[in-house]
Amino acid sequence: MSDLTGPQDAASRINTSIAHPARIYDYLLGGKDNYAADREAAENLVKVSPGTREGVQAHRAFLRRTVRHLAAEAGITQFLDIGTGIPTQGNTHEVAQQVDPEARVAYVDNDPIVLVHGRALLKGHSPGTTTVIEADLREPDAILSHPEIRGLIDFTRPVAVILAGVLHFITDEEKPYALVEQFKAAVPAGSHLLLSHITLDFAPQVRNEDFTKPYDKSTAPMVPRTHADVMRFFDGWQLIDPGLVEVVLWRPDANREQIPGGHAWAYGGIAIKP
Repeated sequence: MSDLTGPQDAASRINTSIAHPARIYDYLLGGKDNYAADREAAENLVKVSPGTREGVQAHRAFLRRTVRHLAAEAGITQFLDIGTGIPTQGNTHEVAQQVDPEARVAYVDNDPIVLVHGRALLKGHSPGTTTVIEADLREPDAILSHPEIRGLIDFTRPVAVILAGVLHFITDEEKPYALVEQFKAAVPAGSHLLLSHITLDFAPQVRNEDFTKPYDKSTAPMVPRTHADVMRFFDGWQLIDPGLVEVVLWRPDANREQIPGGHAWAYGGIAIKP
């Protein structure tokens, strides 16, 4: 359910005993907004994939490069970032508003701690350009009809829908493709879909159940998908160069990330609504 309450109420609902993907990710990025259950899950993940920390950093760098492209080259001025995670350096609004100070960014996450820290981070920003709400990707209607979202995002103009590192927490039973189609249908032609997703395509030696086990006791399981599976999320839209590729290969900077084992275990891409 979406939430209209403030950060104080959100803080009271943080369950520290169960690992949450946003806090696991925060720990892997070197953040401090995590708890024992999150750290245990993260360390178990590192045991399976020693390059996990570097891979997470590469995933974050991919987000910065893609958002910069959308703001600087594609001319996108509105961003709907779903499953944003706990704020860290190089957030979507920081990258987009560095290019265009008037860019509008709406953050969505289902962990109350994201609302707490997100609201604190945004206090110093110009009112009306950035917002953060607590809501769940599994409830597109609640997100798309939320008054803060409707008040900030003009759905008659192109929007960048960002689903970075979040869809692998949606099981097949929760119909991830149908969820994404609802967001795609809500935005007009010229909108962009920025998406990244964990895969085991680069790690044939790793069993799916071993890789996903650290998330078994978290608030959401891990569901790696193949290249063909991830491509389906872009159905009907036009992928831009270089297509759907490993995140480290998407228009890399000169100082390309070095990942132990050579792979970030995640695909990423951007597509345009025709």
